[in-house]
Amino acid sequence: MNAFDLVMFDLDGTLVETAPEIFDAVNDTLRFFGMPEVTQQQVNDWIGHGTRELLIQALAFSGQVPDSTVRASDSLALSVSRFDTHYQQRCGKRSQLYPQVRETLTALRQQGVKLAVVTNKEGRYTDTVLNAHTLTPLLDVVVSGDSFPVKKPDPMGVQSCLRRFGVPPERALFVGDSSIDVTTARNAGVRVWALPYGYNMGQPIEACAPDRVIADCSALLNT
Repeated sequence: MNAFDLVMFDLDGTLVETAPEIFDAVNDTLRFFGMPEVTQQQVNDWIGHGTRELLIQALAFSGQVPDSTVRASDSLALSVSRFDTHYQQRCGKRSQLYPQVRETLTALRQQGVKLAVVTNKEGRYTDTVLNAHTLTPLLDVVVSGDSFPVKKPDPMGVQSCLRRFGVPPERALFVGDSSIDVTTARNAGVRVWALPYGYNMGQPIEACAPDRVIADCSALLNT
C-alpha cells in the first residue's frame, strides 16, 4: 500500500524537461523584434512563475531596462501574442520526459493513487506539453497557472486537489523542483519531495529544505 492517496506534480523541470523549447520560443520572439537573444541558462533560471513572467524577464534583460518598464509598456501585449505563436509551434518539439516518469505514473495509477499536475504554466501550453508526451491519460486532474486567480506558491491549486478527492493533507504529497514548489506545499500543509535536476532559479534544491530530495520519480514507488 502506498503511503499517499494523492500525489501532485509540478510540470516543467519535474516531469518534463521543457527548457530547450521555451528557450527556442523566447529567442524566436526576441529575433522577431530585432532584440539580442538570451542564453539557455538564463531561460532555465527564469522558469517557475509562468511563461508570461519569463518573457517579461527576457524582454527586460535583452532591452536593458527594468522589468517594471516592460510591464508598463504598451507593446507587452504584442510581445506576449508573438511569443504565444512561437511557443505553440515549439511545444512538444524539443522537450522530453525525465527518467522513470511514465513508468512511475503508470505504477502509481495501478496502485489506486490519484495523480495531479499543479503548474504555473498557462493552460494552453500545459495541455500541449502533456498531450505531446501522452501524459494526460495518466492524470486525474490538471491545475494550470490560469485555472485560478492565483498561482503557486499560493496553495489554492493544491487545496482544490485535496478537496476534489477528499484526501487529508497528511495523505498527500507534492513533488517539484523549485523553491516555489516547496513553499506551495508548506502553505498547503502537505509533504514535499524535490528533484535536483530541474529549474530552481539557479539555486541548489537542498537550500529549500524539502522533506526529501529524490534522484528520480521512481522513489515514489518505495513509500
